[in-house]
Amino acid sequence: MAVRIEQFICRSDNFGVLVHDDESGRTLLVDAPEEAPIQDAIARTGWKPDLLIVTHHHGDHVEANLALKQKLNLTIIGPKKEAAKIPGIDETVAEGDTIPFGREKIRVMETPGHTAGHVSYLFPDSGVLFAADTLFAIGCGRLLECKPPVMFESLKRLAALPLETKVYCGHEYTQANARFALTVDPTNSALKERAAEVDRLRAESKMTLPTTIGLELSTNPFLRWHDPVIRRNLGMENASDVEVFAEIRKRKDVF
Repeated sequence: MAVRIEQFICRSDNFGVLVHDDESGRTLLVDAPEEAPIQDAIARTGWKPDLLIVTHHHGDHVEANLALKQKLNLTIIGPKKEAAKIPGIDETVAEGDTIPFGREKIRVMETPGHTAGHVSYLFPDSGVLFAADTLFAIGCGRLLECKPPVMFESLKRLAALPLETKVYCGHEYTQANARFALTVDPTNSALKERAAEVDRLRAESKMTLPTTIGLELSTNPFLRWHDPVIRRNLGMENASDVEVFAEIRKRKDVF
């Protein structure tokens, strides 16, 4: 049986996520952006987490670590490469490690780019990926601590996951990302249809996630560096894949 997921907004545009396993009765929390919405979600669902898995050290993902640890007696697990920057961390993980959760063995994938030690968490049996600020719906994270080739390799790894993999990201950025994507891939019919659907969802104050790897491959320019139309639009027909990716990221930074 797949895990159940409760997704909700924290702060202004962060996603909070509770993951529940019915068989074991366990619940975990992915990142801790803000205490009050997380406590509201726990009260709403009746799912009390005993574990917090952290993707990276930025304050808008770890702000509530200590408060929640104190009140819920959470075990906090996070990336080894950023352990010194993660409040309340108890255990560290790195590439290839697994975290037992019910019948699942959560797979740790190092996905640096946004930060140097960023990790994503894959639930292979449930077909769910928590990519935080590496891969966004129709976008990717800013390169705050790494050069483009580092993020490029992380995105390549995520893009190789099964097409049906559901992807949960760290922020509700999809509408702005779609507007940018249309500037580099304006004739993509799948992207145009998706952008219209995203506009409809946001007009109704609905969330745009989860997405899937398959949907991102057809609409996310940060995974479409090989596409001849995008390359022609950028004037980069003969550039390397990583050069095309870097140019798209550069343009998004100033969009």
